[in-house]
Amino acid sequence: MSDDREELASDDLFLTSGVHIGTQQKSADMIPYIFKVRNDGLYVLDIKKTRYKLSVAGKFLARYDPKRILVVSARQYGQNPVKMFSKIIGTKCFPGRYIPGTLTNSLLPYYTEPNVLVVTDPAADSKSLREAIRNGIPVVGFCDANNLTRNVDLVIPANNKGRKSLALIYWLLAREILKHKGILENYSDFIYKPDEFEARL
Repeated sequence: MSDDREELASDDLFLTSGVHIGTQQKSADMIPYIFKVRNDGLYVLDIKKTRYKLSVAGKFLARYDPKRILVVSARQYGQNPVKMFSKIIGTKCFPGRYIPGTLTNSLLPYYTEPNVLVVTDPAADSKSLREAIRNGIPVVGFCDANNLTRNVDLVIPANNKGRKSLALIYWLLAREILKHKGILENYSDFIYKPDEFEARL
């Protein structure tokens, strides 16, 4: 299969969606993914690394049965992107409040045994992250400049708080998974648009 990293998205698409706009704090973990600091103190993420990691994550997640992938977002702006991603790929999802014990308590009606967990924000989604670690479940996570990444197996550097950013990164990840599964021959075959993933205001 050809290497399509450069086709994944134009720099303009990343920039207009604010995927590169980080926080005013940075963690030591995220230093390798930071491009520069702006005059207003915001750390700017390296979109080349975002693009590359989205491609790696797409290839990795494409290996799994979608029903055994769980995607979570406690963040409000991440909930519609997660729901759309889940609908298109066929994964399980928890948009909104995560119920403790979902991955650890088999007596709960919501109990699930995923093979991999995708978190929108390792800080906001810390409950599911802790349970995944306890069960040895690999974690893919969208990580902003201030995130701690020691419990995230596959880091995708991105603005995980912005409405347009979250829509775009989940749209790109969904498209990338379908491409690696061979369901899409070309990116242009993907019938959805990024704004369909956006949270409604």
